[in-house]
Amino acid sequence: MAQLLNPYLTFPGTCAQAMEFYAQALGGEVQVMTFRDSGMDVDGVMHASLETPAGFHLFASDTMGEMGMPYVPGNNLQVSISGDDEDALRGYWDALGDAGAVMMPLERQMWGDDYGMLADRFGVLWHVNITRAAS
Repeated sequence: MAQLLNPYLTFPGTCAQAMEFYAQALGGEVQVMTFRDSGMDVDGVMHASLETPAGFHLFASDTMGEMGMPYVPGNNLQVSISGDDEDALRGYWDALGDAGAVMMPLERQMWGDDYGMLADRFGVLWHVNITRAAS
């Protein structure tokens, strides 16, 4: 069986909205289990997953104060998307950047690829790298 590395994002009560945003930006359908679904008397998302048509996987949840570390937007996880389908990757860049902030423009870099970094509207940092064929 193949092994997968899945980024896991945490949110301070905005998990459902964030995962719907990512589904709109990247494609796919979000699966959600709430704390209440599991019998807990707490609002929020216990676990959400998104599998996209391109094969990306995102997992996420809301965090509660009792769960340990405090939530700090964007600095606990960064996500990288890379490949050679320029149209798709630029589309993801545009969608994820909606109401976000570009940290580094998506442009040609010294290693020959097009690369950029942005913070989306939820404070999550995204790296996008468009691989160029060796010439």
